[in-house]
Amino acid sequence: MTSSYIPEKTKARIRTAFQNRCAYCLSSQRYVYGPFEIEHIIPLFLGGSNNEDNLCLACRLCNSYKGVQTTGVDPVSKQTISLFNPRAQVWQDHFCWSKEGTSVPGKTAIGRATVEAIQLNNELAVQVRPSWVAVGWHPPEELG
Repeated sequence: MTSSYIPEKTKARIRTAFQNRCAYCLSSQRYVYGPFEIEHIIPLFLGGSNNEDNLCLACRLCNSYKGVQTTGVDPVSKQTISLFNPRAQVWQDHFCWSKEGTSVPGKTAIGRATVEAIQLNNELAVQVRPSWVAVGWHPPEELG
């Protein structure tokens, strides 16, 4: 099994690359209580590595829901689909914000499977987002 040690300089580059936002739900580190985590897109457990192209930034909630999953079920086609890869795919191609900016619908099979697998519209997120929207913190302007 590959070592889970990731150098601090690598972690800093990942935080910068993802603009201190969760790669999945796009929450900003500045609005979330608790540090974001370095997430393995392909888990070490499944043969992933600590190479930067396999690492992204994730809030604790998304990271815990994702766990070792690399696939999910598209609720429309019922097919098993690879989850969104934030290093190889563009968020806006697979997801969007609801009109109110409080939930994330998947636009593609990858998006829908990821929304379900990672629970992007979990109860806590759906409770918090309206407050963020009300004060202008959410959704991110460049991704709204």
